[in-house]
Amino acid sequence: MAIITVTSGKGGVGKTTTSINIGAALNALNREVIIVDANLTTPNVGLHLGAPIVPVNLNHVMQGKAKVSDAIYEHDSGTKVIPSSLSVKELRNINHSKLKDIARKLKGMADFVILDCAAGLGDEAVSSIEVADELIIVTNPEITAVTDALKTAKLAQELGKKVRGVIVNRVSGNNHEMSILNIKEMLDLPILGVIPEDKKVLASLRHKDAVIHMYPYAKSALAYKKIAAKIAGVSYKEPGFWQKLMG
Repeated sequence: MAIITVTSGKGGVGKTTTSINIGAALNALNREVIIVDANLTTPNVGLHLGAPIVPVNLNHVMQGKAKVSDAIYEHDSGTKVIPSSLSVKELRNINHSKLKDIARKLKGMADFVILDCAAGLGDEAVSSIEVADELIIVTNPEITAVTDALKTAKLAQELGKKVRGVIVNRVSGNNHEMSILNIKEMLDLPILGVIPEDKKVLASLRHKDAVIHMYPYAKSALAYKKIAAKIAGVSYKEPGFWQKLMG
């Protein structure tokens, strides 16, 4: 059982997409997974999975108005999700320190609890980092994103948190991009996986589902499945040519 916080330091790098697809891929490996939208200010997990507005959400739990079990919703795939509220009013009187107790309760309910962290390094993000057993840092192959990822890695070190590795997202191979080797050297952290630029990711968002469900043999989906296998500690079997073709 592990609490994994997916963080970035910079917004717009694909952190929520990564959280959802890793969670869904772990669930496909028969692991019990709960994805928590810990980005209270700008929540997106519910939007991505077709549950933007729900009767009970994480905000209600953090305000002491509901039990954590009442805020868990099950996706068609079996992956469980705790969305946050889209209402600005429900951001009031939120005590971020309560996330620690909530995460502890969730840890007894699943093999993996994945927290989709707020962008940046403010109090909201720090609260998600502090409750984690380990972190996954998401970045793009651009110097600004990698620099912010470095700040996140340094904060994790200061807080005594283990960084499982770095996911480099939206890699297209253009000349302006940093190489994976340079990113690894700059961050001094293992590269957990590389997600290629893939239009199927945007297409899956339009369908309000994970790319591993909508397009299981897309190059991005295969990359997420490979990362999930590493996290679960199982071997990854690359699908054959005919599987990809039929898929």
